[in-house]
Amino acid sequence: MSQAIGIDLGGTRIKGVLIDSATGVILHQLISPTGDGPTGDSESSNWKQAIADTALSLNQQTNESIRGIGLSAPGLPTPDNTAIACMPGRLKGLEGFDWSAYLGKPVRVLNDAHAALMAEARFGALKNVQHGLMLTLGTGVGGGLLLNGHLYQGFFQMAGHLGHITVNADSVHPDITNIPGSLEDAIGNVTVGRRSFGRYKTTHELVDGYRQGEPLATQVWLTSIRQLAVSLASLANAFSPEIIVLGGGIMQADRALLDPLRTFFDLFEWRPADKKTTLRKAYYEDWAGAIGAAAFLND
Repeated sequence: MSQAIGIDLGGTRIKGVLIDSATGVILHQLISPTGDGPTGDSESSNWKQAIADTALSLNQQTNESIRGIGLSAPGLPTPDNTAIACMPGRLKGLEGFDWSAYLGKPVRVLNDAHAALMAEARFGALKNVQHGLMLTLGTGVGGGLLLNGHLYQGFFQMAGHLGHITVNADSVHPDITNIPGSLEDAIGNVTVGRRSFGRYKTTHELVDGYRQGEPLATQVWLTSIRQLAVSLASLANAFSPEIIVLGGGIMQADRALLDPLRTFFDLFEWRPADKKTTLRKAYYEDWAGAIGAAAFLND
């Protein structure tokens, strides 16, 4: 059995793939709305049924028996990766839900940022790498750790929350984990308005201003990139990865991000005996969660 199903439960969309789990080749893919209603009742919240429909539809695309189903979701999974143990605030009913019983097939559940790392580790920018890190730069900043060739989840499956390290301990702005001056606060899309004194609303607008040479945009953007570089150098000191992979929507800035980032990273990285950590863009984008969830079945 080499085929597997991966499903990514996102805030607005559910993405599913049928893949060859040996090669990562996508054999079929589906997208449906999440339908996470505010009350959790059957009329306003149908995401469980949508996941079941996605799994059934993908299973009908093959005549082979599948290895199982991998499910990527927000929150912290249980130690045995059979359910999400902690996800307060939304997706009512997700915590503790037994997906294997519901779908009638073996299901492994993991955090969505960890799933993105698994996609890169098995088939993408971290393939054949023993020690690597991944950061997802978007509305917030997520991440994952690849240690000795395996996803490291840590105690209570919390490892890899790399966006919640601090770059300014004196900040009066705690992030969602109560860390002051976090990396997520420094570069996440969610704080662009505050960082730019209300001038820009999104990272896209901020980067456009930087490209046009606007002084405020330039100052805000390069400050954020410098803080990202310091964070990456700090993480390199802590974990000594071969490669650091960067993904997420902010990576659409491309050279406007990578060129100054590499300049700052060259200044701050500790390089005994000319050792150097490679910075690399993620191979996968929108489908990383679903692909990584399927890949996790082999981990």
